[in-house]
Amino acid sequence: MTIFHLVLIRPSHYDSEGYVIQWLRSGIPSNTLATLNGLAEDCAARKILGEDVEIRVTPIDEANTKVDVDRLSRMVERDGGHGLVGLAGVQTNQYPRALDIGRRCREKGLQVCVGGFHVGGILAMLPEPTPELKEATDLGISLYAGESETRFDEVLIDAYNRDLKPVYDYLNDLPNVEGEPPPFMPVDRVYKTLSEVTSFDAGRGCPFVCSFCSIINVHGRKSRFRSPDDIERVIRDNQAQGISRFFISDDNFARNKNWELILDRIIELRAREGVEVRLTIQVDVQCHRIPRFIDKCVKAGVKRVFIGLESINPDNLAAANKKQNRITEYRAMFLAWRKAKVFTDVGYIIGFPGDTPQSVVRDIGILQRELPIDRIEFTAMTPLPGSADHKAMFELGEYMDPDLNKYDLWHVTTHHPLMSDEEFKRTYQLAWKTYYSDEHIITNLKRARASGISIGKVLGSNVHYALVPELEGVHPLEAGLFRVRRRKDRRPGMPVESAFVFYPKYTWRFLRIHWEAARTLLKFHRIRKALDADPEAVNYMDRALTPVGDKDLDELEMFTQTEAARVAVRLHQEKQRARG
Repeated sequence: MTIFHLVLIRPSHYDSEGYVIQWLRSGIPSNTLATLNGLAEDCAARKILGEDVEIRVTPIDEANTKVDVDRLSRMVERDGGHGLVGLAGVQTNQYPRALDIGRRCREKGLQVCVGGFHVGGILAMLPEPTPELKEATDLGISLYAGESETRFDEVLIDAYNRDLKPVYDYLNDLPNVEGEPPPFMPVDRVYKTLSEVTSFDAGRGCPFVCSFCSIINVHGRKSRFRSPDDIERVIRDNQAQGISRFFISDDNFARNKNWELILDRIIELRAREGVEVRLTIQVDVQCHRIPRFIDKCVKAGVKRVFIGLESINPDNLAAANKKQNRITEYRAMFLAWRKAKVFTDVGYIIGFPGDTPQSVVRDIGILQRELPIDRIEFTAMTPLPGSADHKAMFELGEYMDPDLNKYDLWHVTTHHPLMSDEEFKRTYQLAWKTYYSDEHIITNLKRARASGISIGKVLGSNVHYALVPELEGVHPLEAGLFRVRRRKDRRPGMPVESAFVFYPKYTWRFLRIHWEAARTLLKFHRIRKALDADPEAVNYMDRALTPVGDKDLDELEMFTQTEAARVAVRLHQEKQRARG
């Protein structure tokens, strides 16, 4: 029996000191890695390389697992030398690390293919490959753009025959996903995430045209969906290995045409067979207007929703072509999810053309006072390759930071029209400190107690987001449990520190960070215990929890502080009158 090794690696990226960002247990699972693993296992079962060839699949998420190229090389060589290293789901900030891994693999004689949003975004939007893509092909690394359903066989057969093409471009031939092998990760890999959570996509494609988004130009604007049978298979396959937590990675599950059929199937599984399912989904700000949507989400086991709010300033939303977000819908939507006792997680962008330090602090204050949000994750406006913003700036020759490692939505990568680079950076960091003040964390705990949402979940997530930016110097979405730094695993060009310098510094940093985390958690834990013990805490009320009223549009700051907000209100009122 001939053995063919398929090693699928989702690379991490480097921190500001050049060390790979890696954790004992990472935060968010990689859906691309799960998707390719599922397809690869199907290829192995179908014996696409021949009855006498065994395909062995090794999925590695570098966010929680060391990539040992020497060991991988020895494994492939020991079993006959047949294999392929697939660098999967590579985003722009991960591309430098992916190229470094690919270079070392090529030096060992391993075949390499790299795909993901950076490769797909560049090939989709620009007239020719950029220098970093050309560097990969010069090294003998193949590029893959597009999705892999129905054509993964071709890549594996080419690799087995040692005849990989320089470029596989399927961007203009996006496959249907219904009935295709669904995403799947083995249980030992899932256990290396914080909440033992795995992921799947119920659909792909997005009809909206947000200028900062690369998804619409890589997955396309034509929506394609999995069936309820596909989703049931995902749940049953994972139930068999003891996994019940899922992140549905659809950019907007509320616009999946099969949402109701899928939720009804999950509700049936829970009711008929007692299948335990806990879901996190992503939705838009008008999802609460869809009849039965929130109610069925709750019955199906949705515990957390992510909403791309982006801004409360209509001028900012218009600048990003995110016209589907209407600020007049925000409060009703959040209150609907809160009534359902579902944790709300919000994305909010800093760095729109009209932003200033003063306007950002003002808007965050309004968010704190008027919207019942459990957690906000701030991102710096970034021209991601594959987005309309990046294409426009590229064509105009505007400055974009050449270091792709910084395109993680955490660093400032381009000039702002009203703020210097340093001021933009300070304003972004100020957003975290302003929102996650001790006072507001306590307010969020009070709101959770009054609303019946888990105080422990709100406490842990708020403290995590308050501390990680300052203590770890990375975006909280990249953070996990117990940071792992490896002395020799440093970005090329940066010196390997002496063991006498590295280990004492690493130990001191580890102790300092976790002492601060423990101290902060203990401080708020006392407040939580007091709230739990106070029977009157369930009656807490503030402006954000107050039901939507007729006077909101005239009195709330969100609707009165800027001319753009006042215009949005007038348009809303005109539409209401037109409807009678």
